Amino acid sequence: MTPEHSLFEGLDVSRETLSRLITYVELVKRWNPKINLVSRNSLSNIWERHILDSVQVYRCADEFHSWVDLGSGGGFPGMVCAIMAADEAPQSHFSLVESDQRKSAFLRSVVRECGLDCKVISKRIEAVDSLDADIVSARALANLRMLLSFCDRHLGENGTALLPKGENWKKELSEAREEWKFDAEPITSLTEPQAVILKIKGVSRG
Repeated sequence: MTPEHSLFEGLDVSRETLSRLITYVELVKRWNPKINLVSRNSLSNIWERHILDSVQVYRCADEFHSWVDLGSGGGFPGMVCAIMAADEAPQSHFSLVESDQRKSAFLRSVVRECGLDCKVISKRIEAVDSLDADIVSARALANLRMLLSFCDRHLGENGTALLPKGENWKKELSEAREEWKFDAEPITSLTEPQAVILKIKGVSRG
């Protein structure tokens, strides 16, 4: 299966990257009946619902060397971003943190099949030593207040968090500011007009 060409117009995805993404999608479909990586409904629309949704997170990143994805699950957005970087930023390194052992096994399978510089850490986020990352991403993991505590732990001094959020993002932003100081730039999602990617810098306790 190949994605709709229109989905990738303007994203400048190389042939090598597209090949890796196709391999990844095939692995998701193969493993999904056993460990439920994505919902059955979204599996039929995986290119837009999960791949493109993750590619746009990658496109929001500034220059980086280390990227940490928290609560990676089936690898969205972290694995997709690692696939993008394999061709576009080959000097970079990715760490995917996922406590579920079966999902970690799946992620390691993707790393092998796609030839990625990507480490899978099978621990709870709060049990992992500070990873001092340039970029931290997390999708559908927790509310923003909780996510910022994870970012505070794992972001480097000048790091950036890229956090996709749904239509209630403004409420989450307001609640998070009760506990945290940070700069946030909301970037409208390409796949869901009411959703955003929050590009967050300067995280510190309020």
